[in-house]
Amino acid sequence: MIKKKEIIIILSVALVCIIALLLFLPKKSGQTVIITQDNSVLYRLPLGTDKTVQLDNCTVKIENGFAFMESSNCGNQICVNTGKISKTGEQVICLPNKVIIEVAENEN
Repeated sequence: MIKKKEIIIILSVALVCIIALLLFLPKKSGQTVIITQDNSVLYRLPLGTDKTVQLDNCTVKIENGFAFMESSNCGNQICVNTGKISKTGEQVICLPNKVIIEVAENEN
């Protein structure tokens, strides 16, 4: 006979497995790059175009279907080392310069 504690353990393990599955499912490739600075949208660009955007203190590059922070004058360079993004919902954030690069599903 299954005890109450065993049922709780089984349900807990099942819940953890479902959450892990949802976190690691592949995301869709995005279509639009949204670049914001100080909470203002500066650019909405198709991810498929190759373009370099020069902001005051950093450079954002869109190339070969990826967006990334090419350079920044911030001290820690976390935004530059984040790498390339292309999936919906992915972001590169430069806190010192208040810049966010985000990949969205479509241009709306």
